[in-house]
Amino acid sequence: MDFNVGLFELLLLVSALVAMLVRRLHMPYSVGLVIAGISLSFLASARFPDIPLNKDFIYNVLLPPLIFEAAFHMRWPEVRKDFAVVQTLAVLGVLLSAGVTAVGMHILLHWEWISGLLFGTLIAATDPVSVLATFREAGVAGRFRHLMEAESLFNDGTAAAAFRVMLAFVGGAHVNAIDVFKISGVVILGSVFCGLLIGNIVLSLVHRTDDHLVEVTFAMIAAYGSFLLAENLHLSGVLATLIAGLVMARRDVSNPMTRKGREAVETVLEYTVFAANSFIFLFIGIQQAQRQYDTVWPAIGIAVVIVMLGRAVAVYPCCMLFSRSSRRIESRHQHVLFWGGMRGALALALAMGLPAGVPRREEIVTVCFAVVAFSVFVQGTTMSALLRRLRIV
Repeated sequence: MDFNVGLFELLLLVSALVAMLVRRLHMPYSVGLVIAGISLSFLASARFPDIPLNKDFIYNVLLPPLIFEAAFHMRWPEVRKDFAVVQTLAVLGVLLSAGVTAVGMHILLHWEWISGLLFGTLIAATDPVSVLATFREAGVAGRFRHLMEAESLFNDGTAAAAFRVMLAFVGGAHVNAIDVFKISGVVILGSVFCGLLIGNIVLSLVHRTDDHLVEVTFAMIAAYGSFLLAENLHLSGVLATLIAGLVMARRDVSNPMTRKGREAVETVLEYTVFAANSFIFLFIGIQQAQRQYDTVWPAIGIAVVIVMLGRAVAVYPCCMLFSRSSRRIESRHQHVLFWGGMRGALALALAMGLPAGVPRREEIVTVCFAVVAFSVFVQGTTMSALLRRLRIV
């Protein structure tokens, strides 16, 4: 893949300027970047032909550090207390959301079942990047933040596994219920094993050095190594990187990472996430300006409503299961879980990676971009106000 270095330097400059501007305007960073991307696309004479906005670039280059950084900062002891809630939302919730979306697209828009199911699975997972950024900017803390972050991370793994099953259908495989469980089990367990393997190997190497620069290098190897190993084995790189990040993040006495090394890793990851986020949302803006929506506006409006309905079905019934337990979730927090289910990089990467023979492939990609835009412009801009109104911050 050829990279235009000058173009990437320009985009980094734009990202830095946008970051300075949105802080003054009290605007979400992601919204500012998308607007900047749209503006660049209209102002530039060229249509940015050298931007490698495809599945490989987003999925294999930008996504691993985003997932790894979120997992690295996750407070596992806090998450473990709510692990049953997290897994219910991340597994049952994602499947319910994907199912409702697929049925809605089939009935209301007359999409083929396979198209509806593929769209339902790729759009079901929430974007941890958007969720984390919004919560950090708003100053949300405590149990609910850990719960929201963990759910947004783990449901990516579920969505990726379900997407693998759907692609097996597309490939012409005769898949029955037992095969679905087999494929899902292999993907999930295999991905967890890859994450544990790479994470523990890297930790054993970290134990042999006290050079913080080497520790940073090993952390990046864990992020990309676990992802690429899982993907090459046709497993879930997202889930593998998540597990590797949790392994590397251990804060007990058994973790050999030095204090200086941990601080260096956190600093490098923070910048890497800033750069990756910047590219992703700028690219979304550029693509929004270049896509033709004339023929799919009705489908976009219906799809947004269906996706939000799917999210509601994923949140409220699942939370109801814990209403009489010590792990119950307050109704105001459930509302934030629902509205905070923003979509982003993973959905775009999966959509652009769809095989050419998938029915309505281009329509799926276009509608996916539109749903992500709704997440950025509507959910992203109103989240802080919702948090204040519900007195969560």
